[in-house]
Amino acid sequence: MRLRALAAQGLLTATRLYLLRHGQVADGHTDRYHGHNDVDLSPTGIRQCQAVAAFLKEVKLAAIYASDLTRTRRGAEIIAQGRGLPVQTIPEFRELNFGIWEGLTFQEIMDRYPEELHQRFADLANYRIPGGESLQDLQARVAPKLAELRQRHAGQAFLVMAHAGINRVILSQALNLDLNYIFRFDQAYAGLNIIDYYPDLAVVRLLNGVCYPLEPK
Repeated sequence: MRLRALAAQGLLTATRLYLLRHGQVADGHTDRYHGHNDVDLSPTGIRQCQAVAAFLKEVKLAAIYASDLTRTRRGAEIIAQGRGLPVQTIPEFRELNFGIWEGLTFQEIMDRYPEELHQRFADLANYRIPGGESLQDLQARVAPKLAELRQRHAGQAFLVMAHAGINRVILSQALNLDLNYIFRFDQAYAGLNIIDYYPDLAVVRLLNGVCYPLEPK
């Protein structure tokens, strides 16, 4: 009876989120922690976003959002071409602030900040990078904004182009996964995730789908 009542009220219609990571960045590094650094897309990153745009060409979207950093905004503009939809920027969807690690490679972080790196791996969810954020901090700024967008677009489909950290937090929440396990799934450049939100349930329909050949890491 409850299912019939919900169906009658239109509450069993999913709110669909197309959640994307930006394409490859301009410096070409796949292991550099840019965080809040504002870097552009590389030509490869542009092609990756174009491939996703072609894949989603027939998908009806109510709105398109991106973080306020160039690499996501430009990627979202590629998706938006021909749709008559503006790209709306959301500062809350910026990547994790990596503090003293911003702009460094993983090897450089290991060399310069071994103790801090050890502390982070010992408590991924709560460790706050000096001058930056913890994953809990990230979730605290992302979750309310996503909830607002889900309410605004209830029963519709909308797209968010963000960053690996943002996407992992959103997916972890949808999967009811502890933030300490956030790196158990990948977020490739221009990787596509699809999440359907119901009143009391989130269903991940696609995780890290790519529209171009993906080489093993």
